[in-house]
Amino acid sequence: MNPTPPPSPTPADAPPVKNLELKAALLLVLMVVLLLGSAAYILYARGVLEPTQRLVLISDDSEGVVVGMDMTFAGFAIGRVARIELADDGNVRILIDVPESDAKWLRTSSIFTMERGLVGGTRIRAYSGVLDDPPLPDGAERTVLRGDTAAEIPKLAASMREVLENLAALTRSDGALAGTLSNVAGATERLKGPQGAMGVLMGSDEDAKKLVLTIERTNALLLRADALARRLDSLAANADRQVFGQGAAPGEGSLAGDARATVQQLTALLTQARTSLQKVDAVLVEVQGIAGNTREATGDLGTLRGEVESSLRKVESLINDINRKWPFARDTEIKLP
Repeated sequence: MNPTPPPSPTPADAPPVKNLELKAALLLVLMVVLLLGSAAYILYARGVLEPTQRLVLISDDSEGVVVGMDMTFAGFAIGRVARIELADDGNVRILIDVPESDAKWLRTSSIFTMERGLVGGTRIRAYSGVLDDPPLPDGAERTVLRGDTAAEIPKLAASMREVLENLAALTRSDGALAGTLSNVAGATERLKGPQGAMGVLMGSDEDAKKLVLTIERTNALLLRADALARRLDSLAANADRQVFGQGAAPGEGSLAGDARATVQQLTALLTQARTSLQKVDAVLVEVQGIAGNTREATGDLGTLRGEVESSLRKVESLINDINRKWPFARDTEIKLP
């Protein structure tokens, strides 16, 4: 016979857990701390606790913009839409919080765009071309440039409709294209005619004939001009032969040679004249010497003449004295009654 196992202890008979309430309270506190830590980490990771500066974008339409949307710069999110409000003037004010660590990418010359394509949502982007400009201040307001691809579709459709209408007008039987093709066909037929391309260019066969006649006359005139040029060349060659003796016969003279010989004779005559003039100069020098001597002799004669005249005056005075003193003298005294 098998022995009967002892009965298992009931919960009521189990020993009580020590400090059960304290352990439960500690577990609850640990769970709360974990939840708070996870929430704080998530907030820190998303940059909620980081200091930010406010940027206000002004647009005439905010369709597609929602709170929490990112603003990107070069593909990186540097800001988040915090609030969207309608201003008193009817424009939309989009308030964006930008962390101070990322605010360095925003400058006073930055441009902000809001794009909405055919696929995807609306995107807000910032462009800073010159990073050396002053930084964008806190609370700055900028007008956003909005580009909506869907809004351009009606304009594109209208433009396409206009292009198709113009194309249909061109391809009609009485359109400009048909007229142009008919003119081309007519020009092709005229090219096959007697005058060919000349008739097409001139417009009529008579004008083409006149042009051909003018060309023939021009050719004849050119032939005459060529003959005249050859005659001029011959005359120039004769002139060179007669003047300069180029190509002349051994016994044949030239004007230049004759002139050269004449000049040589004139040079010889001038040399002889120069020699004669030198001789005349010598004679003139001698004549000048003789004239100088004659001038000196003439001066001596003047002195001698003066002395002779003085002697004559003395003799005349002596004669007068003799005439007065001798009996032959006349009584020149006048006696008054």
